[in-house]
Amino acid sequence: MYAIVTIAGQQTKVEANKFVYAHKLAGNVGDVVELGHALLTDDNGTLTIGAPTLDVMVKGTILAHVKGDKVLVFKKKRRKGYKKMNGHRQDYTKVMIDSIG
Repeated sequence: MYAIVTIAGQQTKVEANKFVYAHKLAGNVGDVVELGHALLTDDNGTLTIGAPTLDVMVKGTILAHVKGDKVLVFKKKRRKGYKKMNGHRQDYTKVMIDSIG
């Protein structure tokens, strides 16, 4: 069984007993979070689509707060001597999906 859930503004496919990385969520490591209502569920081929959501709640446990890979932003204007380099690392939360339903 899997579900499509909106987590922090992004639609994510989640399955029970698997983990997912989401944009940083409020809470400490070990806290139980409700990820909101499901938009779509699939139970062994039985597809259920919400209009706009279903009454299925997805619950998970926060495993860790981590950072993603560094993304480099380089700006340059030719023949002007202008160069600028910036880096960014996105904060993520690793969430173990405990139950769908």
